[in-house]
Amino acid sequence: MSMEQLLATLERLASAVERLAPPPPAGVDLQAWDAFVWEPRGRELRAVAKVAAVPLELLVGIDRVRDILLANTERFARGLPANNALLWGARGMGKSSLIKAIQRRINLATPGSLALIEIHREDVDSLPLLLQLLAGQARRCLLFCDDLSFDAGDASYKSLKAVLEGGLEGRPDNVLFYATSNRRHLMPRDMIDNERSTAINPGEAIEEKVSLSDRFGLWLGFHPCSQDDYLAMVRGYCRHAGLEVEPELLRRDALEWATTRGARSGRVAWQYVQDLAGREGRVLTSR
Repeated sequence: MSMEQLLATLERLASAVERLAPPPPAGVDLQAWDAFVWEPRGRELRAVAKVAAVPLELLVGIDRVRDILLANTERFARGLPANNALLWGARGMGKSSLIKAIQRRINLATPGSLALIEIHREDVDSLPLLLQLLAGQARRCLLFCDDLSFDAGDASYKSLKAVLEGGLEGRPDNVLFYATSNRRHLMPRDMIDNERSTAINPGEAIEEKVSLSDRFGLWLGFHPCSQDDYLAMVRGYCRHAGLEVEPELLRRDALEWATTRGARSGRVAWQYVQDLAGREGRVLTSR
C-alpha cells in the first residue's frame, strides 16, 4: 500500500470514528428561563416556562428546615460557600415543594439569581455530562433530583459520590445539588444488610453504602405532621384559594378527609382543599 493510499485509509477511519462519537453538549442560554429539565439523550436542557412552585409561606410545620435551606441557598446565590443538601423523610411533607419555593422566593427578590435544573433519578449517571455543560456558565445553577434512591445492583450511586465530592474535576463553583428521598441513606435496609452478611470486611461494605449520604453537607429531616400543623396547612391553602368555610365545619371535614386517607401531610391537606374547591364550584390553577 502506497503512502497516499495509507493516508486516505486513515482519513476514512477518522471520519467514521467522528461520526460514531456522540456530539458535544449543545449550548444553552441559562439566562432565558428560570427552570430547566435535563434531557441526557439529546444532551440538552429543556426550558420550563412555568414552575409548579408554592409561595414559601404556605409551607407550614417545617419552619426549622425551611430556614436552614433558605439560608444555605441564599448564600449560594450570592456566590458564597454553600452545602449540597439531602431532604429526607415522610412523604408529602413538602421536600420538593420547599426547594421550588425557595428558588421562587430568591428569584423574586433578585431576578435571575438562580436557574433550577431538574435531573430525573434514572439519569443520575449522566451528571458528569451535565456538569460539563454548566461549568463556566455565569449563572448559578441549583440541580434538583426528586425521590432519589438506589436499589440492589444499581451502581450509579458511585458516580454521584464522585460528582458530589472527591472527583478529579470536582463540582463547578456555580452548581449546587439538592435531592429529596424517603430514605436517609438512599439505600434500602436489606441492601445494606446484605452487604454486611456477604462482605469480607462488613464494616467497609457498610461504609461504602452510607458514605453517599455523607457527601451531602446538609441532612434535613421531614417528619409526619401533627394534627394542629395539618389543620394549619388546610386553613392556609383555603386562604390562598379564597375559600371561606365555617371554622368548625372545616376542621371536622378536613380531619375526616385525613382519616379516610390514613395520613396527615401537606399533600393530603392540598388534596382536601382541591376536593373542597371542586364541591364549591371553584377552579384552582395551582398551589
